[in-house]
Amino acid sequence: MQTLTVELGERSYQIVIANGTVAGIGNALAESGYRGRLALICNPTVYGLYGKSVAASLRGAGFDLCEIIVPDGEEHKSLASAGMIYTELLKAKLDRKSALVALGGGVIGDLTGFAASTFMRGIDFIQVPTTLLAQVDSSVGGKTGVNHPLGKNMIGTFWQPGLVWIDIATLRTLPRREFLSGLAEVIKYGVIWDQEFFCFLEQEREKILALDNAVLVRLISRSCEIKAEVVSKDERESGLRAILNYGHTIGHAVETATGYTRYLHGEAVAIGMMSAAVLAHLFGFIDRQTVERISALIRAYELPVVIPGEISFDVLLANMFLDKKTVSGELTFILPEKIGSVRIEKGITAEDIRKAIDLSR
Repeated sequence: MQTLTVELGERSYQIVIANGTVAGIGNALAESGYRGRLALICNPTVYGLYGKSVAASLRGAGFDLCEIIVPDGEEHKSLASAGMIYTELLKAKLDRKSALVALGGGVIGDLTGFAASTFMRGIDFIQVPTTLLAQVDSSVGGKTGVNHPLGKNMIGTFWQPGLVWIDIATLRTLPRREFLSGLAEVIKYGVIWDQEFFCFLEQEREKILALDNAVLVRLISRSCEIKAEVVSKDERESGLRAILNYGHTIGHAVETATGYTRYLHGEAVAIGMMSAAVLAHLFGFIDRQTVERISALIRAYELPVVIPGEISFDVLLANMFLDKKTVSGELTFILPEKIGSVRIEKGITAEDIRKAIDLSR
């Protein structure tokens, strides 16, 4: 068992990484001082795998529990789903001392965090992430939110969890495509922060894809360490934290343009990372060999790098201008300067982006 701390003063919390401990969450919460009523929020797929054991663990630790099931899919990360959760919380008589437990991937974690941050003006929530993407990225850092038909994560809050409880055993029931999608966010950490970690991903590909326990613990731990370090320095994305958006400006636009149904989040981010690397090369920030190295690693983990030609550039551009990272009509991109370092570049033009996308295809 490994424990990391996200240092945020009175909002600090622990990330616990272990193997085979998902059903131990009840005792962990009781030992952390939680009491009374909890709501377990999950989707049907994850509930079928882990819901009953987690619910039994929570009830066995003395919690009064209600269970809320949200349909599978990014399209259900919505205000409508949040409204349904509020209704169930009120019917179950949860109060300001209650807490929500998010059991699932990024959709469930983001949605639960958003509901927790707004129910009765804010109650605690706990992340129990069951996908790689959620374990290395979305469960850590306190960004919560729901999607809007015009843009991804456009409605949300900053609300830190009380605990992140990661069980790597859940990755063994994760569909391969979902696992690969999560690796996009892992690759991102190597590009933006840690060249040695990038090399580790190049060298340990076979063990990572084989779900080697020791390698997975190292992969998840280092990813969480990097995100925790960045978030501790810039909780609300006033500066440094923006680097975590590498690949996301175009990635979010691709997700929105395809109705959140064609690509998994990590797949869209992989496409965005490739386009951003090409854009960095166009500006002279990195050489061609670095672009090819980033491309090779993304492809090595079977992730897409090309925006399909049938997705209109005009639609993509319109979605980018609606993105929350755009300020006063200026598009902001995170661009590599070398493996392990990036820069925040503002004022990117439509023509710059068009060239990068064309060269990526």
